[in-house]
Amino acid sequence: MSAQTKTRKIWIGRYLIGVAALHTIAAFLFFGPVFMGMLERGVFNTVNRDPLRSAATWFLLFGAPLLLLGMCINSLERKSGFTEAGMMGLGLLLCCILAVILMPLSGFWLAMPAAIALMNIPSNPGQAA
Repeated sequence: MSAQTKTRKIWIGRYLIGVAALHTIAAFLFFGPVFMGMLERGVFNTVNRDPLRSAATWFLLFGAPLLLLGMCINSLERKSGFTEAGMMGLGLLLCCILAVILMPLSGFWLAMPAAIALMNIPSNPGQAA
């Protein structure tokens, strides 16, 4: 089979969508009582300066942009000549490295395989991975 006819496996976007789903589920598992307290207070302006509510809110909300990123990458992976992959992967990897330095016990480790895979997608549409 020639390099031009070999198809690349499409998994990176789906993987990030899965990580986003796990992240959102984990938010409710870890911070369920915090969210219930916010709900009981009427939700609006319930975070204020409470560090636990801030952490819970950011933890929950991070799942949405990760889901959107996964959906975009899933769509882009299907196109030949996905030339933005390398820079996107590098950016994601640098964000993950910074996050892991700041919070080693976090789920940012889970995004690193996708970042590295993005960096290894060939920029020439005729090349196969």
